[in-house]
Amino acid sequence: MPPLVLAVANQKGGVGKTTTVINVAAHLAEIGRRVLIIDCDPQANATSGLGVARRDIPASTYDVIVLGRPIAEARMHTAIPGLDLVPSDIALAGAEIELVGVARREMRLSYALEALADDPLDYVLLDCPPSLGLLTVNAVVAARALVVPIQCEFYALEGLGLLTHTISLLRRELNPQLRIAGIVLTLHDGRLTLATQVVDEVRKRFGDLVLDPVIPRNVRLSEAPSYGLPITSYAPASRGADAYRELAVNLDARLQADAELMTAPLLA
Repeated sequence: MPPLVLAVANQKGGVGKTTTVINVAAHLAEIGRRVLIIDCDPQANATSGLGVARRDIPASTYDVIVLGRPIAEARMHTAIPGLDLVPSDIALAGAEIELVGVARREMRLSYALEALADDPLDYVLLDCPPSLGLLTVNAVVAARALVVPIQCEFYALEGLGLLTHTISLLRRELNPQLRIAGIVLTLHDGRLTLATQVVDEVRKRFGDLVLDPVIPRNVRLSEAPSYGLPITSYAPASRGADAYRELAVNLDARLQADAELMTAPLLA
């Protein structure tokens, strides 16, 4: 059975996409799942957040998407057993210009992932940039489902309409099989009434798609990337680690119970 490809995406920046990718992946590896992160963001925060220095990168997502090199050439082990990474590089920032004349340019990542059809991986997590450009489109086209982090603030509610419209557009034009695996509420400050109102509104609108628990604002979560570690390794007893550990278990249980999603072919 091929690995399940999940794109972690939101066109709004600062909502905790990379934090969610790194820590969910690390916790999934902790419970025995085999996970590959593909860093599709030119800022390469998932790459640095896992302690990978630019000088140690033999090949990157740029080489895979733009130059067409095999994904195996860019894949590398991390310090977390069971967790691999395809790192990003600043060169990826020019991908949209370089691919402008390439046929089926939105399928480049999908084609690269075909090589993983017989890989013993359980999950592939795609860390998307905070935009709806070609890199995010490549990730969404390659994915079987989306995980959508939403920050618990007013502007997040404003962006929900645009997000649902965009997902509908992508389904219609590029990936009819696309599903929402779950919505993750992040950066919740329990002292703020507004944050609680946002949680209530998102739950009212999306119901069972909202994953538990809500991820709190946590100093340890903010510090961990500067040490190149997921929260599992940096502060495993912190509130942030507990929240992401529970989130990973809940997401894994939901996905494993979804037989249609789990047994779908790698490409739609």
